[in-house]
This record gives sequence, structure tokens and C-alpha cells, in this order.
Amino acid sequence: MQFLHLFSAIHPLLGVAEPIIKQSQDAGRAIALGVGAGGGAAGAGAGIGAVFNASIQAKTRQPELRAEVERDQWLGFALTEACFFYGLVGGFIAFFL
Repeated sequence: MQFLHLFSAIHPLLGVAEPIIKQSQDAGRAIALGVGAGGGAAGAGAGIGAVFNASIQAKTRQPELRAEVERDQWLGFALTEACFFYGLVGGFIAFFL
């Protein structure tokens, strides 16, 4: 939006500023959706890997606490997966608004 004054100055002369502005807005929206969904997916993948890594290590070190570790494992998995959906929703909001 900072460069609109430059395009508005060109518009009366060339008549091409409006399509350029529309294309740049569409490109920005697509990038926002890609960053929101892609960044959320990458973060969720790393987080889920860390949750299961810690769970496996905890189960091998103290097998008698398996039930408690699995409960915490699935809670961590669900909360990490929710972060992906926050990124996806944020990307959709940026895309459509």
C-alpha cells in the first residue's frame, strides 16, 4: 500500500496502474496463505516430532510410567496440531480479507 501513490501518478499517463495494483494484491494474499499454511505445517511437524521423541525416551527410561507419559504425549500432540490450524486460519483470513 506504500507504493499506491507511485502507481496513481502513472495511471493517468499509461492506464496500467490499476491491473498492476490488483495483481500485486492477489500475489500478496497468495503469499500470506502460503506462509500461514506452510509455516504452520513446518512448525507442527517439528513440534510433533519433538513430542514423540520425548515420549519414546521417557517410556524407555521409565516403563512403569507408560500410561502417564502417553496421556501427556497425546495432549502435546493435540496442542501442537492446533498451532497448525491457527496458522492455516490466519493464512485464510489474510487471503480473503
